[in-house]
Parts: sequence; C-alpha cells; structure tokens
Amino acid sequence: MVNTNKRKLIYVFVITSTLIYGCKTENEFTKKVDKILTSKRYKEAIIERDLLCNHNSQLRADTASLGEQLRKVYGEFDQLDEKYKTLSTTSGMKLAQLNEDLKNKSKELEKKEKLLQDREQKLKEMQSIIAKQDSIVNSLNNIVKNALLGFNADELSVEMKNGKVYVSMSDKLLFKSGSADVETKGKEALKKLAEVLNKSVDVDILIEGHTDNVPIKTTLYKDNWDLSASRATSVVRLLTDEYKLEPKRLTASGKGENFPVASNQTTEGKAKNRRTEIILSPKLDELFKLIQRK
Repeated sequence: MVNTNKRKLIYVFVITSTLIYGCKTENEFTKKVDKILTSKRYKEAIIERDLLCNHNSQLRADTASLGEQLRKVYGEFDQLDEKYKTLSTTSGMKLAQLNEDLKNKSKELEKKEKLLQDREQKLKEMQSIIAKQDSIVNSLNNIVKNALLGFNADELSVEMKNGKVYVSMSDKLLFKSGSADVETKGKEALKKLAEVLNKSVDVDILIEGHTDNVPIKTTLYKDNWDLSASRATSVVRLLTDEYKLEPKRLTASGKGENFPVASNQTTEGKAKNRRTEIILSPKLDELFKLIQRK
C-alpha cells in the first residue's frame, strides 16, 4: 500500500515536471526518475516491503489459526467446567448422603452398644441371683441331709440336681400298700423336714406322688394316677395342718406310673418307683422380675 502511494507521487511529480520544463528536459528527467526507481535503496525498500507483507500475511494466518485454537480451547474449557460443576454437585450429593449414612450408622451403633451394656448388666444381675440361689440350694441340701440322717437309704434319699433339692421317700417309709395314709415313721421324717422348711421361707415345695406299673382299682382309687395324687395330697395336708408350713408354698401333683426311676420288671425296681418326691426349689420371683424387665 505504501509503495503504491510512492509510485503515484513519483508519476505525479514526473507529469508535473514535464508540463513545467517541456519536452526538452523530458528524457533527462525520466532518466533520473528511472535511476531513482532502480536505485539500490529503492530495491531494498521494495524487498523490505515484500517481506513485511509476507510477514503480515503469515501473522494474519497465524492469528486466524490461533483464534481457531483459542475458540476450541474455550469450548473444551466450557465443557470441562460444566463437567466439573456436574461432578461437584454429584460428589456433594454423594458426600452428603455418605455423611447422613454415617450419622445413621453411628446412632445405630450407639443404640446397639447401649443395648449390649444393658444386657451385660442384666446378665451380671442374673448370674448374681443364680449364684445366690445355688448357694441357698447347697446350704438347704446340707441342712436337709443332716436333718434326715436317722433314716435308711432304702427309706429316703436326698440329692441336688437342676438347681433343686430332691427328697425321695419310699412308700415303705410313708404308706402301706394301696393306702394314702401316712405311717408313723413317715410322719417323723416329714416333721424333721418341716422344721427345716419352716426356717427356709424362700423355698417352694412340690410334692409328687409316684407308683409302679401294677394296676390298682379299689373303691377309693380308680387307678395308680388317682392313688399317687391322693398320696401327694396327704403329705401336703400333713405338712400344712400339723407342721404349719404355709399352704401357698406347697403344690401337690400325682404322676402315677409315668415317671419311673428304675425298671418295673424287677421287684427292686418297682420298690424304687413307688415313692413320694418332695422337690425343694428357691423362689424365682427375683429372677423372673429381672428377665421380664426391659
């Protein structure tokens, strides 16, 4: 653009000079102009101009390319920024959910720990009560054995099992065959036992009547079950009426021939099966209250 303006100025200059100086000087002036136009400095200016034009064109091309790249980068940036925002929102929601889950798990853990502590405490209390009852049973077992030392082994036995004391009295000691009336020696044994039980007020008493498998049918008793129940009731009445045990502590039960302790195929076995069991157990009220407590 600059070179074109220079040419225009030169031509204007030449034309003007021609008009002024006339034809005589035209050739000389033209030669001078051509000399100027073909001078080294001019050529250098032309070359420099061409280089500048090429450089300018290259810069324009580079600028256009850079602009295209910049727009592409901006587009990629916008996409990444959108993904980042989406991810941030999603991650935030996930993080909030994780925090909420963690809080819920923490609360659940606290409840379970509290429940475990309560159960451990209840277990300790139960163990304490059971230990206390075992101590009572052990002591009762020893006291009852000592109180009944004067009787033979085939007349009665005392043993401890399942946390209870079992006093087993044979019908040889207590009753005549087919009768529910307590004999004199049997009354002596029951009296000694009642003396112990009147001092052990925290003990419940179950009286169970048992027979062998020999059928019985009389005007008083229809069968062995009837006889065993009557014998248990006779013992209960004797303990309450004559030996003053508190009635609500006692329970009478007839088992008949259904719970033998020996074979009914032998005379000795049948004799062992004909018995009255007095089962002594510590009251479980305290333990039941503890179990029912939430």
